[in-house]
Amino acid sequence: MAQRDYYEVLGVGRGASAEDIRSAYRRLARKYHPDLNPGNKQAEQSFKEINEAYEVLSDPGKRQAYDQFGPDFARAQAAGAGAGPGGGPAGFRYTWTGEGSPFDDAAFEAFGGGAGEGANLFEELFGRLGGMRGRAGRAGRAGRAVMPGQDVEAELAVPFDQAVHGAATGITVQRPGADGAAQPEHLQVRIPPGVRDGQRLRLRGRGSPGVGGGPPGDLYLVIRVQPHPYFRRDGQDIYIDVPISVAEAALGAAVEVPTVHGRTSVRVPPGAASGTRLRLRGQGIPDARGEARGDQYCIIKIVPPKNLDERRKRLFEELRTLEQDNPRADVPWNRS
Repeated sequence: MAQRDYYEVLGVGRGASAEDIRSAYRRLARKYHPDLNPGNKQAEQSFKEINEAYEVLSDPGKRQAYDQFGPDFARAQAAGAGAGPGGGPAGFRYTWTGEGSPFDDAAFEAFGGGAGEGANLFEELFGRLGGMRGRAGRAGRAGRAVMPGQDVEAELAVPFDQAVHGAATGITVQRPGADGAAQPEHLQVRIPPGVRDGQRLRLRGRGSPGVGGGPPGDLYLVIRVQPHPYFRRDGQDIYIDVPISVAEAALGAAVEVPTVHGRTSVRVPPGAASGTRLRLRGQGIPDARGEARGDQYCIIKIVPPKNLDERRKRLFEELRTLEQDNPRADVPWNRS
C-alpha cells in the first residue's frame, strides 16, 4: 500500500509553520485516540498515521529530508549521514523539547521501533505526565495513555434569599460521557450562606470522565444571584430605600422596615433629609461561615403628598408663611 503524504495526513500545507503542525496534531490525535474510539480499527490506523506524520514533520532535520527525498527520506539520509539524529526512525532515540514538542511545557522521549509500530507520541506523553496532573508513568489499560477528564463549567441561578442564607438544592447538568456525548445528571448542591454573584463552587470529580482509567475532571458552578425587588447588596451590607412623609421627616418617626432576617423598626430622627442613611447593625449578609453579619442601610426618601384637599392645602400654606429657614441658603451656587 502506498504511503500517504505526511502533510495530507495532518491536513496542512507544505509551507505550514511548526505551530500549525503542532495544532493539527493535537486536534487529530484527540479525535482519533483509541480510548475515545474503542473497537474502531480505522480510527486506530489513523491515529498511527498521525503520530508517524508528526514524528517526521515536527523535527526540522527529518522534515527537510522528507521534503527533499519523499517517503524514502530515511534511507537516503542514512546512506548519506549514517546513524545519528535525523536518520531513519528504526532503532534510534528521539527527543522533543520546548519548541518542537506537541505541548510547549512538556519534554519527553520516545523510543521507536518501525515507523508503523513505534513512537506513539501522544500516548507516551500523557503516560509520562499522567495527563498533565502528575507522574503516572506510562500505564493505562493495555499500555494506553492515562488522561484525566476535562473540567466543566456551568452557571447556576440562585435566588437572592438563598444566596443570603444558604440552601441545599438539586440541579441537573449536562455532563460529558465517555463517548463525548452530553448526558443529563442530577446533583445535590449546597449553597453556602453569603455566596456572591460570580463566585465559583467546585464539585470534585463531576466533570468529564478520564480516558484510560484517568481521574474525572471537576465541575465548576458559576453562581448568578438573581436580583431582589427592593434589597441591594454591597459586599456583606444591604441597602434599601425607605419612603417617608414630609411630616415624618420634620417631626421624626418610628418606621417599620423589612430586612433579610425579618421585619424590624428604624427610628427616623426629626429633620431627616432625603438621602440620610440609617444604619441597622448586624442586619446584613453573613460571612462564609454563616457567622459575622454585615449591616443594613436604610436610605431615606421624602415623598411629598400627591393630592391635597383644601384643609391640608391651607395647612401647608400656613406652614410656608411660618418657615424662616431657607433650605438653599448654604448651597454653593447661592453664596455670592
